Amino acid sequence: MPLGLVDALLDLLLGAHCVGCSTPGRLLCTACAEGLPRRAHPAWPVPTPAGLVTPYAAAQYEGVVRELVVGHKEQRLLALTGPLGNLLAHALRELLVGSDSSGGPLLLVPVPSRPASVRARGHDPTWAMTARASDLLGLEGWDLSARRLLRTRPGLVDQTGLGAEARARNLEGSLWCPSDGLRRLARDTPRARVVVCDDVLTTGATAREAQRALEAVGLDVVGIAVVAATVRRRGVSPSERHSDSSGPRLSRNPPTH
Repeated sequence: MPLGLVDALLDLLLGAHCVGCSTPGRLLCTACAEGLPRRAHPAWPVPTPAGLVTPYAAAQYEGVVRELVVGHKEQRLLALTGPLGNLLAHALRELLVGSDSSGGPLLLVPVPSRPASVRARGHDPTWAMTARASDLLGLEGWDLSARRLLRTRPGLVDQTGLGAEARARNLEGSLWCPSDGLRRLARDTPRARVVVCDDVLTTGATAREAQRALEAVGLDVVGIAVVAATVRRRGVSPSERHSDSSGPRLSRNPPTH
């Protein structure tokens, strides 16, 4: 059956439409899918949290990419796991090409959501896209796997509307690695290197806290990979902000400190 007829049938039966352009049919139409980025680049937050390893982003957090993230996370449009996993895989490929291939296997560790958020959403979006990216890269021959090594501590609050300093205070000490996961890791992949994965990079505070928690138990964090990085603009309304956004401008250049 031609794609146009399939999309029309989906719209008739489900009322589906593209999150990018509202064309009836698939959640991501062919035109919007073809317009997504195919490469990634370093995306340093400015200012950069001290000690942050190199972060790679596949896109800026705007337009179709923003709608993908919001639709997947907040509207439970699970079919968007695929395109988001593809974008995260682009960021991971760029990171992996520049990494030391002689090291141990790679572990893709998603930044965890608060348990209350996972229950409310009915799924764990960051884990889903990380697992999808892991599957894609595994098929290409990369020695890697996705692992849930991080947990949130009580007291972590929603980041919406918080500035850079408030985010840093909220996140300080908020993540940790349970010992049972570390015992399995020591048994299965004792020489593992770790990449922190997330959907959106803003101030870098979340990524830096994840890096800290992993390094605190002796793990080697070699990079950060995200679907998108935010670009701060004047006059952005709170309704347009991502729950992990409102951070500063991002640069392709590494920090000078």
